[in-house]
Amino acid sequence: MVNKDDYGQHISQQFNSELEEVRSHFLAMGGLVEKQVSDSIISLLDADSRLAQEVQENDKKINKMETQIDEELVRILARRQPAASDLRFIIAIGKSITDLERIGDEAAKVARYALALVEEGESPRGYVEARHIGNQVRVMLHDALDAFARFDADLAFEVMQADGSIDTEYKTAMRALMTYMMEDPRAISRVLNVMWVLRSLERIGDHARNISEQLIFLVKGADVRHTSYDQVRQRLSEKK
Repeated sequence: MVNKDDYGQHISQQFNSELEEVRSHFLAMGGLVEKQVSDSIISLLDADSRLAQEVQENDKKINKMETQIDEELVRILARRQPAASDLRFIIAIGKSITDLERIGDEAAKVARYALALVEEGESPRGYVEARHIGNQVRVMLHDALDAFARFDADLAFEVMQADGSIDTEYKTAMRALMTYMMEDPRAISRVLNVMWVLRSLERIGDHARNISEQLIFLVKGADVRHTSYDQVRQRLSEKK
């Protein structure tokens, strides 16, 4: 089993610093992505065009941070040739920044749909569902990043489980909106934009789950992708 204190125990102080710097940059990127998700949802619910535009502009910062962290990881691999838990750390961070970047993309999409809905006017159906699912995925992302900050595999597992309820609520909301469009064809354009928002929110939940799976891989050395909850629970109970 690995905890965050293990990353300050190398003979080379420089290696310690490099790993901690990568971790710090990863969490900073996560913080910005978390804000992007929150702001995109607020821009939708409050019909705030200025905030929606800001979210779209900030997406470039996230892309730049991903590139920077990728370069740092490549340098560490080339110089240090890490093994065991250090290599797991680099792999987990490398995969997780990809998920963070994609979450940023989805937040930018939500902002784009928010702008379209502001232009169309009149609050359409689906905003209650967007608020509820949006709040849930925000909590998921926050907890996934918190789990990474504290090397908390149990919290990461809770995030994985939360993704299941998100998927169920998403399907229910989509069925309700499709029914509404059939009853009122005049609302099709507006409701389609809300459906795309819900799709982006559901994908944010998927990416938060992926990040949590990488944290479990880092801490436990277990690949829990495509694994049942019972199997994950069993791996978490094992001591390494």
